[in-house]
Amino acid sequence: MTHSHSHGTPESGPPRRVLATFLALIVATIAVATAIGMVALWPDATTPKGQNPYGAKNVSILSATVKGVVPFDCGSGGEGPDGLPMVAGDCAKVTASTKAGAATFTLDAARFKAGIESGDRIKVIRLRPPGQAASYEFYDFQRGLPLALLALAFGVVVVVVARWRGLFAILGIGVTLFALTEFMLPAFLAGEDPLAVAVVGSTAIMLVVLYLAHGVSIRTTSALFGTLCGLGLTAALGVAATGWTSLTGIGSEDDQTLLAVAPGMDIGGVVAATMIVAGLGVLNDVTVTQASAVWELRALQPSASARETFGSAMRIGRDHIASSVYTLVFAYAGSAMTILLLVNAYQRGLAEIATTEQVGEEIVRTLVGAIGLVLAVPITTAFAVIMAPKGTPTDDAEPEVEPTGPGSHREPSADTRSLQ
Repeated sequence: MTHSHSHGTPESGPPRRVLATFLALIVATIAVATAIGMVALWPDATTPKGQNPYGAKNVSILSATVKGVVPFDCGSGGEGPDGLPMVAGDCAKVTASTKAGAATFTLDAARFKAGIESGDRIKVIRLRPPGQAASYEFYDFQRGLPLALLALAFGVVVVVVARWRGLFAILGIGVTLFALTEFMLPAFLAGEDPLAVAVVGSTAIMLVVLYLAHGVSIRTTSALFGTLCGLGLTAALGVAATGWTSLTGIGSEDDQTLLAVAPGMDIGGVVAATMIVAGLGVLNDVTVTQASAVWELRALQPSASARETFGSAMRIGRDHIASSVYTLVFAYAGSAMTILLLVNAYQRGLAEIATTEQVGEEIVRTLVGAIGLVLAVPITTAFAVIMAPKGTPTDDAEPEVEPTGPGSHREPSADTRSLQ
């Protein structure tokens, strides 16, 4: 009978405390090494910055409200002067009100066909050379309020459903954005080693986000170790695949402009670095799920051997691998949808478009991310099986450390609470 193991067995308390202390030292070492890496790679004040085309003297961007739209025939017949296809149809003369007065400008056929009408809130570029009257150009629609409301709705839903864990997950998003905008992107532009920047930055993000969202526990640490192994594998594969497939990082005019602004940047290395960052979210999801699966399996079958627990967890992991690989493919296909539509409209073969720089880069990024993700599953499962408590659900009392705060009360079952 599994209940024959009583509360006071010698294996129950001290071994888990020793393990927790040992793991804490390892995590602390990783954190210190990551901090040293960030200091060494942190970009200085010489980070290249391009000239803002809308920040020049006598150029400004104003908020405006559309007052009138009048279509007219502008001779857009479907073919440009260079023989390339262009949108056919009418252009439009638009009148809008701004804080500087009335603004009148012309929309080309493509923008007019995309849709604009009276009452729309837009932004316009105001050009006023010395001694000349101001002229205006369409810049974009105002999206600040809708985006803010969507972000607010997202935050409310996450917090209401996931409560304190949801709140800390949102804080994790803030940490991620800070690491990207204040460290990784400037370091790329400054010419630092892109792979080192991506690995150090991603490790820092995971160290904070995992413990912030899932609490400080041995279970979370097993997920962290699996995630870091997945990051390392993805980094190695990314470098090898980028060189092997001759990805240069210069697949569009924007890439060329970026290289002109930051000539010291290793843009080919940035391609490999993006493979690490792009798969970070799905990789984290898989490792956390696998660690949780092992803990739950141990709670349900405390007498199962390590081999049996590993096998059961891997059966769960295989299902998760399949869905996660689809997630990667769909995400990258969605981001490259415009390119795919254009290529399909030109009726070019799949084999031909797959080898182009733009599409090939997405394919390599998907495959490298998927391989790293798949390999992280058995690695994380092995870590979790080694670290998960053994014995009956009442033996290894090691409650998970949950984020605390008002409203953080939770009601786990009596059988699983002690195995977290």
